[in-house]
Amino acid sequence: MTVESTQETTEQVTGVVLTDAAATKARDLLEQEGRDDLALRVAVQPGGCSGLIYQLFFDEREMDGDQVQKFDGLSVRVDRMSAPYLTGATIDFVDSIEKQGFTIDNPNATGSCACGDSFN
Repeated sequence: MTVESTQETTEQVTGVVLTDAAATKARDLLEQEGRDDLALRVAVQPGGCSGLIYQLFFDEREMDGDQVQKFDGLSVRVDRMSAPYLTGATIDFVDSIEKQGFTIDNPNATGSCACGDSFN
């Protein structure tokens, strides 16, 4: 008698995911600034119609408790308060006729406003 065992593995995603397009755009922006000492900081702050808004900016600080990830040479930092809201979120850069800019697909968001700038 042969017994087959099937085992499901679940990949645990920690931190954020940065697409190649987003990483390339962020590196290009840093290059234009002439700075190589900055990291892309991704944060969540109170605000917007739905309660929370995303913030993406370049930052030279490394704060206590930051999650730091590297994406093809680009350092991405998420502060410890924002990390639970951003675990598994995918940051992309879109450049089309309708829209240009960074977008965030967040599996933790339960709702968003019509403008798409804030979430809860």
